[in-house]
Amino acid sequence: MAIRQIRIDDDPILRKKSRVIEEIDEKIKVLNADMVETMNKAEGVGLAAPQVGILKRLFIVDVGDGPMTFINPTIISTDGEAEDEEACLSLPEQSGLVKRPESLVVEATDLDGKVFQLFCSDLLARAVCHELDHLDGILFTDRVEK
Repeated sequence: MAIRQIRIDDDPILRKKSRVIEEIDEKIKVLNADMVETMNKAEGVGLAAPQVGILKRLFIVDVGDGPMTFINPTIISTDGEAEDEEACLSLPEQSGLVKRPESLVVEATDLDGKVFQLFCSDLLARAVCHELDHLDGILFTDRVEK
C-alpha cells in the first residue's frame, strides 16, 4: 500500500468524467487499498479515484464503520432533502452549505465483483453523493448555496 497524492484546487483532472471499471483486477484492488490508506492519513470521510489522479468510477467512504468501496455506483432513489456544511480533501480550507438527499439507495459493485444495493441516510448519504459527484467532475463548491 502507498499514500497517493491528493489532487487539489484547480487540477484539471478533478473536472473530468471518470470511466466505468470493466474488470476488477489487481490494479483496482491496489488502487482501492492505496485510497483507504490515503484517506485515513488525510483524516477524510471519503475519497474518489479522480482525487488521486485516476479517472475510474471508484470511491471509498468511511463514516465510522470502516471503509466501504463503491465501484461503478448509481443512485437508485432518493428521499427528502437536508442542508449541511461540506468540505473536501481536494479543496483545503474551503467549506460551504450544500443541499443533498436526506436518504438514498445506491447500487454499486464491491471488490469481489458482487453488485449490491445499500440504503444510506444522514452523513453516509451525503458522503456517497459528494464522492459520486467527483466521478462526474463536479465539486461540492458547484453546489454551495449562494
